[in-house]
Parts: sequence; C-alpha cells; structure tokens
Amino acid sequence: MSAFLTILGFNSAIPTVNSSPTAQLLEMEERHFLIDCGEGTQVQLRKARAKFSKINHIFISHLHGDHCFGLPGLIASFRLLGRETPLHIYGPKGIQEMLETIFRITETQRGFEVVYHELQGRNSEKIFEDKKVEVFTIPLNHRIYCNGYLFREKPKPRHLDMQEIAKYPEIQVCDYQNLKDGKDFLLSDGYLLKNESLTKKPDRSVSYAFCSDTRYSESIIPIIQDVDVLYHEATFLQELKEMADFTGHSTALEAARIARKANAGKLILGHFSNRYPDRSVFTDEAREIFPNSFLPTALERIEILPK
Repeated sequence: MSAFLTILGFNSAIPTVNSSPTAQLLEMEERHFLIDCGEGTQVQLRKARAKFSKINHIFISHLHGDHCFGLPGLIASFRLLGRETPLHIYGPKGIQEMLETIFRITETQRGFEVVYHELQGRNSEKIFEDKKVEVFTIPLNHRIYCNGYLFREKPKPRHLDMQEIAKYPEIQVCDYQNLKDGKDFLLSDGYLLKNESLTKKPDRSVSYAFCSDTRYSESIIPIIQDVDVLYHEATFLQELKEMADFTGHSTALEAARIARKANAGKLILGHFSNRYPDRSVFTDEAREIFPNSFLPTALERIEILPK
C-alpha cells in the first residue's frame, strides 16, 4: 500500500480564489489522517473526492484560525452524514474548550463521540500508534503553542519466497506470518532454516513530516532526520527575515536549510504570504540550498516514496 498526500490548502491566513488555508489529507497504510483544517477544508475534501467516513484522526498544529476554523463545520457535516464511529482530535490544550463552546452555543448535536487528545508538551512524544503507523509531535517555535507531526510507517513484513518454501512440505500456510515477521523455521529433524533463505527483503517504510507555522529552529532536525517527504512553511523570502522572526514564521531559504540538514528526500513549501503574486520565487530561493524543493498545487495528490 503506497502513501499519498493530498494538498487541500497551502495558503497563509487569507484564502484566495485559487488557494485555501492549510489542510492536508495523508493516506498511509489505509489510514486517512487529516492534518490541519483551515476554512473551507470540507469543500476541498469534496473536490478531492475523499471519503469523510474514513477520516478517524485529525491533527491540528495550533489554534490560529487559518489552521482550525474549518473544524466545527467539518464535524457538523460528519453528523449530517450519519457518522457513528468515534473521531479522534489531536491538538493544543484548549481545542476541546473551543469546539465544545461552539457546539453548545450553536446547539450542534453529535451522534458520535469526539475523543480529544490535548497536547502541551515541549518535547517530541509519540501520540498515536497502531500495528502499522506511529505519529510523533514536532515541537515548533511559533507565536503560540504549536506542533508539527511526523508520520512513520512501521517496518513492513518480509516477502515470502514461495519457490524456496515449496521445497519444504513441513512449512504450512499457518507458518507464513511468522516467516513474514522474520522468524526462522525449525524442521522436524532439528535443522534450522534461516529466514533469509525463505523470504525476500520487505518494502521500505516511508515517513512524512508536517512542519506548520514556525520560526527557523534546528531543534526539529533530530526528530525529522532522513524523512522521505518534508512539508515546511515558507511564509516569506529571506529579504524579509526580520518580519519572519517577528511573526513566528520561516523563509524559503530557512525551510531549505532544515531540509538539507535533516537529509530529507523532498521538500514541499507552503503557507505563502499573499504579498508574492508569483510563487516561483519561493522555489528559486529554496533550490539554492536544497534542489529538490517544490511548490504545492491545490488538490495535488503526491505519492510519498522512499528517498
């Protein structure tokens, strides 16, 4: 199963005709993770033909409106669509109060449970894990408490070499999972078959790092080291570095420096200030440091491949 990232929105605070505030849909190991939920996200999900029912986990970086104002409407739509399964929301402390206040004042009814996972830690921590995927926070340096998120596939099972396995009638179908898990096989005569002789190398797991609004911060590099695809905000160009620092944002050049120091496979820029009508200036600046830098396009579906 491949991993895909759909860019729902990549603009900074003010939407434009052709771009929406930050929101992304990550498909990894058949899980559908929504990352940030700026205004208009549910419309973008419709345009992307995403299945609302498959979104069970939403990760919000921080409580500025261009990253979370689409959330109340999306949750209300879930109810109207007949959702019954729990919805897990990960975000800064205060997100539960914000949403529940809106629901109370607007008398919004829900037919499903909303499970809040409020974050306030200053160090990276694992906040989600199942059999195939794990998610870690990436503490960022913005004007208010803010996290990025690292999504990582767990090691994948080895591939069975059926031609070799067929040579040993003792190996039954019920043994296949153990072989996929890397275990050796003991024959009845006491001979130990090494796993490498019966299986082939697994597919490489992939990783994706989402770094939302933040000043340049090298403290995130150990967390995202060797990530396959990195999204990093680039609100300004380097000529406005002082403004970037003041407002809690990064420049395209700084995003590229992070990508290079982290040995990322690919860099996607985003969160552009509307002062730049021609966004190619962001890749022009970033590629001076990190050639594999790209601009997103609305509703683009990007396959995340091993670097």
